[in-house]
Amino acid sequence: MTPTLTTDELLTTTRTVRKRLDLERAVPLELVSRCIEIALQAPSGGNAQGWHWLVVTDAAQREAIGDIYRECFARYEASKGFAGNLHADDPARAATQQKVGTSASWLGQHMGEAPVLVIPCLQTGRPLPEGNQAGLWGSLLPAAWSYALAARDRGLGTAWTTVHLMREAEVAEILGLPEGVHQGALLPTAYFTGETFSPAARQPVSEVLHLDRW
Repeated sequence: MTPTLTTDELLTTTRTVRKRLDLERAVPLELVSRCIEIALQAPSGGNAQGWHWLVVTDAAQREAIGDIYRECFARYEASKGFAGNLHADDPARAATQQKVGTSASWLGQHMGEAPVLVIPCLQTGRPLPEGNQAGLWGSLLPAAWSYALAARDRGLGTAWTTVHLMREAEVAEILGLPEGVHQGALLPTAYFTGETFSPAARQPVSEVLHLDRW
């Protein structure tokens, strides 16, 4: 598929896709591979390129990961930090948050049905250090987002989630991950239903931009 979006369109319409993931349509592995190939152009600290990508298409493995995700999501859904509970006292945002919560709950039940699960990982060869890990994950997460952008430009939808990391070790066992390889996200990938996506409502730049000082 030839990319057709402008840069601005791509950056403003790459949405988290949940209910609009087409769970019935197969996704060609070569298309996912091309998106990862593009993602590998992202920066990494010291040009270390310590990333690895688990692309899960096997039905039994997807189901097993989906079962873990469903159970982890139930814990998240019951927490104060659940997306559907945020900004409840702000009428301008409460309805949107409830919509996000409903959508997230749907994905919580259907994660294992997505035709492709992509799990970007970072190989450190050791346990994660204590304290500030921003530099460490900064060598993986830009590439993971580049994957989502490349997928969007090729008619695929993704959803960035980390809920499964409550039980990361169990997912690692399913995938046969060696010690010292750490999962950064879970990206269900599928063709999306409907026509396209629009930019989302966001805070004005004037409310979040700080010049020189807070």
